[in-house]
Amino acid sequence: MKIIIKGLKENDFIIDKNDSLARKLAMLIEGHTTIGVKSALRKYGYTEQRYYQLLKAYQEGGALALIDKKSGSEKQPVRTKEVVNQIIRLRFLDPFASTEVISQKLNQIGHKVSIRSVERTITEYGLQKKHMF
Repeated sequence: MKIIIKGLKENDFIIDKNDSLARKLAMLIEGHTTIGVKSALRKYGYTEQRYYQLLKAYQEGGALALIDKKSGSEKQPVRTKEVVNQIIRLRFLDPFASTEVISQKLNQIGHKVSIRSVERTITEYGLQKKHMF
């Protein structure tokens, strides 16, 4: 879908609705200069609170501040593919080793991994100890 900014005569400016940076910038420009904030909010589908957050971001950092940030944590995951493989390997080598022992062995070889991460991996891969009655 497209967003149209009405121009003089037949000089409309068309913005793709999927272009979030252009949408945000167009909303701020129209809201501030031509159609007003309330009309811009209806046209672009933002809340008033979000409009003013974006306006502040733009005033402080320009258009680059309006670019969507990558979602999620910026930290590197602890349970990399290699760590998961090592947990599985250690579990198969010693099925009776506790999660504390597996975590300690991984830490000794340079993988900083918590006991909880080992527990999560074991649970996700169904490697819990089988209890015999």
